[in-house]
Amino acid sequence: MTRRSEADRTAREVDGSGVAEALSRGPGRLLIAVYGVFALAATARAVFQIATKFSEAPLAYTLTAIAALVYVFATVSLSRSGPRWFWLSFAAVGVEFIGVLAVGTLSIVDPVLFPADTVWSVYGRGYGFVPLILPVLGLWWLYRHRAVARVS
Repeated sequence: MTRRSEADRTAREVDGSGVAEALSRGPGRLLIAVYGVFALAATARAVFQIATKFSEAPLAYTLTAIAALVYVFATVSLSRSGPRWFWLSFAAVGVEFIGVLAVGTLSIVDPVLFPADTVWSVYGRGYGFVPLILPVLGLWWLYRHRAVARVS
């Protein structure tokens, strides 16, 4: 890549016109796809659990629905352009990370609270710990593209 094309690309990213392009290129595209898969999986799981056996574990199934909403919002926000979407993505992925840590810890410390697993139980053990790894990767990816957020 020449210095001129690299400077043009950086200018597009900073002025907001290339934000979605920058975030959704290469590994960003894969990140958005994984968030989309988790959005679908968590939504389907929450709908099924709430519709068929909500009374068995209302807290766990409600947390799964919350996780689904967070994944849907993260998927949408990561695929949008502009500084506002960047910060909304950062918030969504941050909430996801805090949720995974909180629910994961609570599910180990007080398993009675969770008679059934959530997406985030034991840090996402039921999903190969991807729910724990995904927000770390998401925050890292957003950090790499933080110049976009400096534009108001």
